[in-house]
Amino acid sequence: MGIFERKGPSGFSASTSAEEVTQGIDGTGLTAIITGASSGVGTETTRVLALRGVRVIMAVRNTDAGKAVKEAILKEIPAAKIEVMELDLSSMASVRKFAAEYKATGLRLNVLINNAGVMVSQFMLSKDEIELHFATNYLGHFLLTNLLLDTMKSTAIESHVEGRIVIVSSLGHRFVYREGIQFDKINVDTRYKYGQSKLANILHASELSRRLKENGIPIIVNSIHPGSVVTDLLRNSRLLSGFVNVVGKYFFKNVQQGAATTCYVALHPQVKGVSGEYFADCNLSQASSLAKDSELAKKLWDFSLNLIAPK
Repeated sequence: MGIFERKGPSGFSASTSAEEVTQGIDGTGLTAIITGASSGVGTETTRVLALRGVRVIMAVRNTDAGKAVKEAILKEIPAAKIEVMELDLSSMASVRKFAAEYKATGLRLNVLINNAGVMVSQFMLSKDEIELHFATNYLGHFLLTNLLLDTMKSTAIESHVEGRIVIVSSLGHRFVYREGIQFDKINVDTRYKYGQSKLANILHASELSRRLKENGIPIIVNSIHPGSVVTDLLRNSRLLSGFVNVVGKYFFKNVQQGAATTCYVALHPQVKGVSGEYFADCNLSQASSLAKDSELAKKLWDFSLNLIAPK
């Protein structure tokens, strides 16, 4: 039995697909928002959740690409409930606009999947003059989650169904600075910017989970590593993209397997009541020691609040 087939305590393994991990689960009546849903793992997560009856809001930067994905899924699953809304996570104004428009729809929100991410080969700043990895992978999601939290709280209380927030991190969270996050050098062109943003994702999940538990709010928050997946995340690095496209099919997961952990944490009954944890291959996993640093998580929370405060 290969390493991909070795099952963990959940009964699933690295080779399990998103369809397999959600087999028999009825998501009818649930509403989910998925960021970065127009490609790769985000698209497969959208398809599988829709297959299970979940109403899915695709939060995407390119709405034309999102609509094309929606139409493709509807051809396969005519009864799918999918909507496309514009969201650019690198722009705080776009995040605020998306949240306001979503609230105006009056829709409930059971599941929030912070999936979108970028990996760029050169130093870049966002529209808000924040390093692009930190802005897109982490800070935009931090703001989005904060803005939608009241909607999730009221949904969970009124429906008596536990809310779930899934934050997609990466094994890359281990490749960071000695202190984890360089708060005083967020916008300095140094190494480990991607890893820093992925560490921030896990710390966000941990601190938000702690706060929700303290207040007795029925929403669980977990972070996940989807695995090494052949997607277009590396599209900005020609060398890495070429390497992955050649050897990836032998050593990397496909998108069906890559979306499995996200779908597992978002829907599976085994995860009910489990919060503040880190998952990989549809099983509980161990994040780095920095990712478990509660003081670092609190410092990041306060730092982030200051960054997203209206200027």
